[in-house]
Amino acid sequence: MDDALRHGIAMDTNSIKTTDFPSAIQRQQATQSHRDEGYTFHILERGKVVVDIDFQTYHVSSPAVVFLRPDQVHRMREIDHIIVSSISIDSEKLNVAYHKILEDLTPATPLSLSENAFSLISEYFSVCLKLYRKKAEKMYHHLVRESCNALVGLLVSEFLNQKSGEETVSRFDKVAKFFRKSLERNYCTLKRPGEYAALLNISTPYLNECLKNATGFSASQLIHDRIILEAKRLLYHTDKSVKEIAFDLGYADYPYFSRLFSKSTGTTAIAFRNQNLD
Repeated sequence: MDDALRHGIAMDTNSIKTTDFPSAIQRQQATQSHRDEGYTFHILERGKVVVDIDFQTYHVSSPAVVFLRPDQVHRMREIDHIIVSSISIDSEKLNVAYHKILEDLTPATPLSLSENAFSLISEYFSVCLKLYRKKAEKMYHHLVRESCNALVGLLVSEFLNQKSGEETVSRFDKVAKFFRKSLERNYCTLKRPGEYAALLNISTPYLNECLKNATGFSASQLIHDRIILEAKRLLYHTDKSVKEIAFDLGYADYPYFSRLFSKSTGTTAIAFRNQNLD
């Protein structure tokens, strides 16, 4: 998938069994934590899988779809005999409207599909895959891009269809949505609730009121959680030192960052890395 994605879109259908990885090394490679380069959908057509996404474990049964954003660390932990169809598309090839919706959906949990929805998505994926493999066709890149974006549109619509209460979004939910967008852009540079309240042109107490009503957490807790999540991702997925990670996340005071991480997770950053590498 990664090699094919250099053109902006990659897709394939695979049948995977536990017996495909007879050695310990092969099993380790197959279940290694990683990030995908594009916005990725895995359509589980058959079987069951246990997958970790950003350090949360999900048990997924077919038919279902798993959506992953490029920055999300994930790995496959356990599989039954599965058949999975996957498509990954980078932001340059992705329809602008779909891109915006997917950013708003994140983090999205694996989504179960009705039989009707799965049938339509599976049939259309098959058409897209046939076009994708006809690399000698004239208009190839246009056909693949347009057809794959239509497939993404179908998948996006399923996530939207199963979201509840969108027609009666409260003021609290709207503020929380804008806060999360601002947090995603600025968590490395803005660390105080008041800075986000200023971006939203509201007071800090009102920001906290909205967030507690919408999410159950304060602004400080959500800022803190987002920073720790990114720290975990970098520890999990890169070879950067803890000091480099602290600097990347906006902490010139490396000891302070280390204490913050330990207090949040109950372990040191080095211990967290070693535990997860094991």
